[in-house]
Amino acid sequence: MTWIIRDQYDIMITSVKSVKHQLLKEVCIMAVTIKDVAKLANVSPSTVSRVIANNPRISDATKLIVYEAMEELNYRPNAIARSLANQSTQTLGLILPSTDENLFKNPFFIEVMRGISLYAQKKGYRIMYTYSANPDEEVHFIEDFIQSKWVDGVVLLSAQENDKCINYLKSTGFPFVVVGRPEVTDDVLWVDNDNFQATYNVVNHLIQNGCAKITFVGGPLNMNYSRDRLEGFKRAMEVRGLPVKEDDVYEMSDLTIEHGYEAMKKIVKRAQPDAVVTTDDFLAIGVNRYVHEHGMQTKVVGFNNIPLGEYQTPSLSSVDIDAESLGYQAAKLLINSLKGIENVLNHYIVGTRLVERESTKNKDS
Repeated sequence: MTWIIRDQYDIMITSVKSVKHQLLKEVCIMAVTIKDVAKLANVSPSTVSRVIANNPRISDATKLIVYEAMEELNYRPNAIARSLANQSTQTLGLILPSTDENLFKNPFFIEVMRGISLYAQKKGYRIMYTYSANPDEEVHFIEDFIQSKWVDGVVLLSAQENDKCINYLKSTGFPFVVVGRPEVTDDVLWVDNDNFQATYNVVNHLIQNGCAKITFVGGPLNMNYSRDRLEGFKRAMEVRGLPVKEDDVYEMSDLTIEHGYEAMKKIVKRAQPDAVVTTDDFLAIGVNRYVHEHGMQTKVVGFNNIPLGEYQTPSLSSVDIDAESLGYQAAKLLINSLKGIENVLNHYIVGTRLVERESTKNKDS
């Protein structure tokens, strides 16, 4: 059928060229409208609107004519008008669970945002960002997104115990995806690493390299990823016949360098471990600094592999979680769902790898 479409196109383009130059003169001094495109394409304004909305009832030949007219006039459809016509804003709402200060200190969020933006831009979607200081504020912003109809779907960048945002979005039936494993995964789109397995592998690696006394320093256990990493640590120790005692696990209220440093001060009051495994690079940097300052032989491993870790003394070994891929795959799951494309699974697991540097090498080697 391609030759038929091409013939129709050639006939229609002849009539277009007859009015082209005059129309270009008329519109060059004012904003281009759908009526201008319709006049140049020799179709009705409603047809132009249907072409913009990608209405399947419009023939390919007509679409070719309208697209060429839009290009000639440098016409860009009004985003608000398109959203009203299509019942779609082509926009995703992104909820950042952080203050503006923490947002730009933590490269994890920047990398995830980059991944989301890369896929969204590829599919013609925009991103509307907002950040909040607590879960109640997050829910408030989500309510605004839904009630104002500013966005087609929401991306959450964390999942925690009894998550208010997830519960609210599920109750409303509004499309969303979570970067992080929800407590209840049924009927929820989510993307994450296998945090249990990643930590299990790290601990097993340390044990194989001579570490018997290993301590875990984690973030708040209401965060699902922190809880999963702790379980991976415990399981790896148990499998190798190394019982986990109460003073082998330290739960910190925040993921900061200061908290990591303070954790190590508490740890050495009881015993000097062979290694410390943490749930976050900022905690690990704090632990690493204390170890270096006091000339200890303790090995240190972080999580997230942020650029800052490479420039520590000693340079920090860390689990690379490929944060950009987390964002990219999250956007892909959500946009597929919005477009009615069935996802094979409701989740995607991004692989991890241990990047080993000086902090886990034998100090005397």
